[in-house]
Amino acid sequence: MIGPPLRVALAESVTALPQGTGWAYEPKFDGHRLILFADGHRVRLQARSGRLVTTAFPDLAEAARQLPDGTVLDGEVVVWADGRIDFSAVQQRAAATRAHATHLARTLPASYAAFDLLADRGEDCRALPYEERRARLVRILEPLGPPLQAVPMTTDRDLALTWYETLPATGIEGLVVKRLDGAYRGGTRAWLKLRHSDTRDAVVVGFTGGRARPQALVLVLPGDGTPVVSSPLTPALRTAAGAALPEAKGEGTAVAIGIGEVTYAALPAAPPVTVEVRQNTTRHATAVVVRFR
Repeated sequence: MIGPPLRVALAESVTALPQGTGWAYEPKFDGHRLILFADGHRVRLQARSGRLVTTAFPDLAEAARQLPDGTVLDGEVVVWADGRIDFSAVQQRAAATRAHATHLARTLPASYAAFDLLADRGEDCRALPYEERRARLVRILEPLGPPLQAVPMTTDRDLALTWYETLPATGIEGLVVKRLDGAYRGGTRAWLKLRHSDTRDAVVVGFTGGRARPQALVLVLPGDGTPVVSSPLTPALRTAAGAALPEAKGEGTAVAIGIGEVTYAALPAAPPVTVEVRQNTTRHATAVVVRFR
């Protein structure tokens, strides 16, 4: 029986779905990654970090006692509100103390969207092809129903694209793509993920790091005068930035996602430097620089 801490499989970001056959497509839920270990009446829930968070989700732990002994699942915890996923509610659940978790389980009940089977009745399934792991996952969960459910899956690329276009209103971040013959490889970016984004132009008002190879750009997005810090630049974009940016003319402050307020080198207002950015429409809303105009 495999147990925690367990390294989870990861996904590499892509900008388009792969061509050809042999792929499986799943909607990417906007929740908290959770590994579920069920061994008789002992249930353990592990966050992506490896930390055990069983006490934060007593409702899921209770539901998991219906699973066959020796079952290990990988998936996302979500909370539904008004027909869509409420990520702030998931955050409340994940941060709950043991004393408060029981109350939140009643007021903000969680669901578990399972997308992989790591062990079946004590058998380590990680080396099996995804296609077989998926079939076993469905067989285990289908008789149980909510709050433990398998995420939808299709091998039809056109249907997957329809999901991609129509499901964002429900809180779906995009798609996860897996090889049907692929093993579960913990700690490896063997999967692909296509996330929703919005590409547009932005004005560069500054940069962080050195001008010759800046770490990130400070941008003003259309319709918003508040400067924001982009995600870290790729090596190629750092080189391009060194050739495109003029000398700085002072300093400013801007907000960087996950860091807070940072000081940056400010550029002169003219001539303006513009870049094409891709802004994720998920909770992170990170501006990713695509190219210089």
